[in-house]
Amino acid sequence: MSSTPQELVTRDISAWIDFIRKAEIPVLKHTAREIARLKEDEDNLSARAISSAVLNDPMMVFKVLTFSQKHKGKKQLQDLVQADQAILMMGTSSFFLNLQPKVLVEDILKSNLPALMHLLRLVRRAHQAAHFAADWATHLADLHAEEVRTAALLHDLAEMLMWCFAPDKMNAIYAMQHADKTLRSVAVQQDVLGFRLQDLQKELVEIFQLPPLLSKLMQDNASSEQRVRNVILAVNLARHSANGWDDAALPDDYSDIAALLRMDIDRVMRIVGVPRIQ
Repeated sequence: MSSTPQELVTRDISAWIDFIRKAEIPVLKHTAREIARLKEDEDNLSARAISSAVLNDPMMVFKVLTFSQKHKGKKQLQDLVQADQAILMMGTSSFFLNLQPKVLVEDILKSNLPALMHLLRLVRRAHQAAHFAADWATHLADLHAEEVRTAALLHDLAEMLMWCFAPDKMNAIYAMQHADKTLRSVAVQQDVLGFRLQDLQKELVEIFQLPPLLSKLMQDNASSEQRVRNVILAVNLARHSANGWDDAALPDDYSDIAALLRMDIDRVMRIVGVPRIQ
C-alpha cells in the first residue's frame, strides 16, 4: 500500500477506489481473536464454526465473498452470495491460508476513539438491518432469505471503510448533521468528501466483483423489486431506530414496511419491537 489513510486527502472518488482496492480491509479485533482461537484446533474444525466468527463482522464477510469471487473454481457454476457457503466451498485450510486477519479496526482508530465508536455503532446497525431483512424475507416466503440478510449487512460497507480510512472527515460529517438535522446526508458527504458514499459503494461492489445478485440487492435504484425493497426498508428502519424510537422518520418507515409485508401498521410495530408507551 503506497500511502497511509492519513496521507490520502484527495476528493477524487477514483483515487479512493484505487486506495481501497489495494488496502488490506480491516476487521474487528474480536473477529481476529476468534479466528486465531479457532485456528489452534484447525484439524478438528468445521466450516460452520468459522462461519459463526465471520458473520459477526461485515468487513470480514466482505473479505470472504470477494476472495471467493476472485478464486472461483472451474466447476463452480453459481456465484456464492453467502459467506458460510463460500467458506464451505474453499475449505478450512484455504481460509486460514488466505484470509487470516492482518489489520484491525481498533488499531487503525486507536487515536480516534469517536470514529471508532461511530463505526461500532454502524456495525451494530448493520446487524439490526440484516435481522430485519431476513425476518421479513421469511414472512414473504423468500426461499433465499440469507441472501437478503447478507445484502442488508453489507449495504453500508463504504461508510464503514471510510470511518476506518478517513475518520476525521467522517467525524466532520457527523458533527455537521448533528448540529443541523435538516441537512441531507448526500449533500454533506459531497461537501466534505467530494463524493457521495452511495456512489463509492456502487464502485466498490463493481471493482471487488461481488456476485451480481448481491450487487443488485444492494442497489437502491432497483427499489421497485420486492427483495431490494426489503433491504432498503430494513436499512432505513435500523438507521432511524438507532436514533431512538421517537425519530420523526419512523412513522413513514412503518407505513412502507406495512405495504411491503401486506399487514397493518400496528402489527408491523409489534414485530419490529417498538417499545410500548406506558
